[in-house]
Amino acid sequence: MKKDLCKRIAIALLMASVLAGTAYAAPVTITYLNFSSSGDVAPNLELMRKEFERQNPNIKVKIETIAFAQYFTQLQTRAAAGKLPDAFELDYENFVSYAKRGQLLDLNPMLKSGKFDASTVAQKALSVFNYGGTQYGLPESFSTCVLFYNKDLFDKAHVAYPTNDWTWKDMQSAAEKIRALDKNTFGLLQPVQFWEFYKLARQNGGALISADGKKFTVNSSQNVETLTMLTDRINKTNVIPKTAQMGGMGDWDLFKSGRLGMIVNGIWAFNEFIRDCDFGWDIVVEPGNAEKATHFFANGLVISGKSKNAKEALEWVKFMSSSKEAAKIRIDASWELPAITTAEVISSYTKITPPGNRAAVFKSLDYSIAPVVVDQQQEMVDIINAGLTSAKEGKKTPAQALNDIQKDLEAKIKL
Repeated sequence: MKKDLCKRIAIALLMASVLAGTAYAAPVTITYLNFSSSGDVAPNLELMRKEFERQNPNIKVKIETIAFAQYFTQLQTRAAAGKLPDAFELDYENFVSYAKRGQLLDLNPMLKSGKFDASTVAQKALSVFNYGGTQYGLPESFSTCVLFYNKDLFDKAHVAYPTNDWTWKDMQSAAEKIRALDKNTFGLLQPVQFWEFYKLARQNGGALISADGKKFTVNSSQNVETLTMLTDRINKTNVIPKTAQMGGMGDWDLFKSGRLGMIVNGIWAFNEFIRDCDFGWDIVVEPGNAEKATHFFANGLVISGKSKNAKEALEWVKFMSSSKEAAKIRIDASWELPAITTAEVISSYTKITPPGNRAAVFKSLDYSIAPVVVDQQQEMVDIINAGLTSAKEGKKTPAQALNDIQKDLEAKIKL
């Protein structure tokens, strides 16, 4: 009997030991690299991490943030060394190259298992992280650009506020009247660079690459007309300030100073403008010409194909992409649009003011176009930007600049 009692005690102790080991097993730590939380929005990602770890006590997330300007160079170096983090952030343009090289985890099994409800996220944002029929990433956030305008300057110039139906002609007319207020006030700011030009070209019925993707069409007549319009706004009507007239100020700073009537910019500027602008301002869908076209930007979450913690990393990217908690944090911070697009999320987003016309954000998405993407993405962008700058500075006519860009692209970039 004593032997049986000892046996039962031994079994009980063994079971207690096993249970204790299970209960107190060390959580798995995953690494997450990103660029979008650099700067003022860093605390928001920290709030997301804390909420995720509360819901998933068996997983810890080690976050590393690198500024956008250095991010992809450092990521490429880590990829070459075989040291990619478990999960990391990619924008749409860079996603394609990592997917092509087979460096990302195939997420199709997760989608087919029903463990992720794809219907809750923006379908366009989801689709851009699908390559060759394989889902390699989940959308984290997406955004667009809109036309911001200073109500006070419009009132002072006796110009009616912009509407979603405005055209290039309407924008130019208003910009000239605001520019006439005084020598230090400007009507408009639009950068002369690839990210602006690809979209302006489409607004005028042009494109940088043919519809079949087999040849560059940079020097088309529509594109020459577009670049002429843009450079004339700087060098002829001067509604857009020249570099010297900026006095060292950044684009956002000029708008916040109250000396700029309109600026085409991303919705990620909301938070800073809410904080720093002491005048009335609002937004509308960006004007078009032959057609409407607006920017589409998307950031995605991917997992390294060689991650040893893929299961845990998957839980993290699912949380960031589709949880109501992460969406609320993002909306409260005016930090781009969350990928989740339920009626509840949209309603809570549009109720926040300023701007009063947040509905224009969603209207703008109706016209959104993704930027051109090729294997030699950065090289292509650099060639185009160099040529556009030569036209902006008056060193070449718009036609000459675009002809030279066309020749360089045909010689150096493989489609």
